[in-house]
This record gives sequence, structure tokens and C-alpha cells, in this order.
Amino acid sequence: MAFAPRAERFVGVDSSKESLAECARQVSAHPRLSRMGGAVRHPYMDKKYARRVTRMLGAGSVAAGALPIALAGPPAAAAAPCPDVEIVFARGTTEPPGVGGIGQAFVDSLRPQLGARSVDVYAVDYPASNDFDTSTPAGANDASAHIQSTAANCPSTKMVLGGYSQGAGVIDLATAGLSPDVADHVAANAEFGAPRSSFADTLSPATLPVISPLLATKTIDLCVPNDPICYQGGWDMGAHVSYVQTGMVDQAATFAAAKV
Repeated sequence: MAFAPRAERFVGVDSSKESLAECARQVSAHPRLSRMGGAVRHPYMDKKYARRVTRMLGAGSVAAGALPIALAGPPAAAAAPCPDVEIVFARGTTEPPGVGGIGQAFVDSLRPQLGARSVDVYAVDYPASNDFDTSTPAGANDASAHIQSTAANCPSTKMVLGGYSQGAGVIDLATAGLSPDVADHVAANAEFGAPRSSFADTLSPATLPVISPLLATKTIDLCVPNDPICYQGGWDMGAHVSYVQTGMVDQAATFAAAKV
């Protein structure tokens, strides 16, 4: 009697009485088995063999059931859920990739003030180099694309924008061309040491960007006195790196939390 390969032998077995009777008839009719004499005992009719076959059938069924899943390939990854709030922050000049020191302090101060609401953070992807003619526009393009994408794909998400030093200029430039519909998705904007002074204007031939009128009432624009980048006539570069120490980062986080 020729037997099917083991992997196929137990797939689709019918254990009904009719099937068992037919199987017994076929075994009895086999010339080799019929010479064994006496009544033919089918394995299903013996408890010992029944338990063994049941175990084998179970393994075969699992293997057979898994086959279509393997052929179908891995399931597509589920899209990440939209957060209640997203902080989009542009770091300052020469800071390493990420949100930078001021940006991280702002995130850390704002997050607990938002309670149980979910919060994501997006670090604007740009060089943050001293080549302001190319660095600032690159950051503005990245920030603008992300803001518009978030507004379209996560319409319930409230965005909090922010930037420090050159990063503040990036946010100003990025939001200058936003439509009113997209700007409606921005709840607040926090800027620290933004390029506002005539000294800052000498660092690049391009015109200094300004805050978008659509975000005027949603923006807190902070400048430590004598910070030469934002304070006209300022002379103390130490002031430019003291936004955490002066409490202005916490002040901006409280402002943003009230707007969200």
C-alpha cells in the first residue's frame, strides 16, 4: 500500500463514521494486509492508536493551517496613531541633530503641563550651519512640509511650533507661506533669541524673516536683554545661551500649554 508523504497524510482527514468504515474496507481489501488473517483492526478503532493519531492530526493541522499565512507574507505595519499634540522644534546654529538644548528644555517643561494628552516631538531636519543662505531655507522647507503633512494626515492634532536662534528664523520662514487652513492647526509658537537685531541681519545677505501674521496671537517671542541676536544693541553672547536660566523656557511652555 502506497502512503502519501507524512506532511500530506493527515491534511484534511475526515474522522466521520462513514470515512472510518471506508478506510477499514480499503485496508481489508489490501492483498498484503488481507493475508494477516483475522479481522482487520483499524487504528481509529483502538484507543491507543486513536490517541496517537489524534496527536499527529493536531500537528498536521497546525502545519497545514500555517501554510497560507507564510505564503501571504508579513502583515503591513499599522500606521502610527496621531498624537493629541505635536511639538515641532528647530534647533540653534551648530547644535547637533535633534531639538537642541533649548528645545529639549521646552519639551520637558511643556509635556507635564499637557496632562494625559499624547505628545509627539518632531525635530526639524536641517544643517543648522553658519551658512545661513542655504541652512535656513533648508530648515524652512523641511518644517513647512512637515507642518502641512501633519495638518492633512492628522487634522485633530494640535501643533506647537518652536525654534531657537537660527531655528526661530527657520520657523518664521516656514510659516510665512502657510494657508489659513493649515495655520489653524497650529495652536502655539514659541521662539527664543530669534534673529531680529541689525547685528543678526549682517550675518546673512537675505532679509531677516518675520513672524507670520496668521500666528501673531499664537506666538511668544522671547529675548534675553543684551542678547545680540535678538536685542538691538545687545553685546552679551552669554545672554544668548541663558534662556533656561532666566526662566523664559518655562514661561514659553506655560504660554503654549494654555493655547493647546
